[in-house]
Amino acid sequence: MILSKRLQAVATLVDIGVKVIDVGCDHALLDIYLTLNNDNKCIASDINNNALDMAKKNIDKYNLNSKIEIRLTDGLKGIDVEDTDNIVISGMGTHTILEILKSHKLSNTLIISSNNDIELLRREIVNMGYYIDSEIFIIDHGKSYIIIKFMKGGNEYKEKDYILGPILKNNVEYRKYLIKQQEKILKKIPKKKIFIRLKYKINIFKLKMNI
Repeated sequence: MILSKRLQAVATLVDIGVKVIDVGCDHALLDIYLTLNNDNKCIASDINNNALDMAKKNIDKYNLNSKIEIRLTDGLKGIDVEDTDNIVISGMGTHTILEILKSHKLSNTLIISSNNDIELLRREIVNMGYYIDSEIFIIDHGKSYIIIKFMKGGNEYKEKDYILGPILKNNVEYRKYLIKQQEKILKKIPKKKIFIRLKYKINIFKLKMNI
């Protein structure tokens, strides 16, 4: 079983031997990998019937029906969550993720990869009583991803921690990526818009200086 770079990064944050609830499992490739390589038992859930049909075929292929349970459901509905479980949500937007998390009992460990609004994701989940244990930044097929592992407990964070991440803020490759993105935007801003250009120039300077 070979995973994409993104799913491989998600897999590295999953605890060995625990039950994994994979919300939005798609074709269950992550679940198969974790079962074969990480001694996990998985619940592969998705709201899409077609995705679960393909997931079932993949699970059958590896003879893992006794270890991977398939659920057709919206988010965590109908799933019994224990404190020791790892809840994995990958490939959704932040608002959808937060709707799922705020309406169900949660475990002590959340592994989240959102498509957008990462700052909001950090703020809201920290406000729910979690701290940021790990962060990974990767580029897979030209698209950037951030995967965050939240653990139950408290921690104090500064504004920069929510914006850049308490761990990723010191990641040189991540800052280089952000600088390039900011510079691309700056080039597209008309010179007459002085104050907007100044804002981006300040952002770029702070990223370069790590301040």
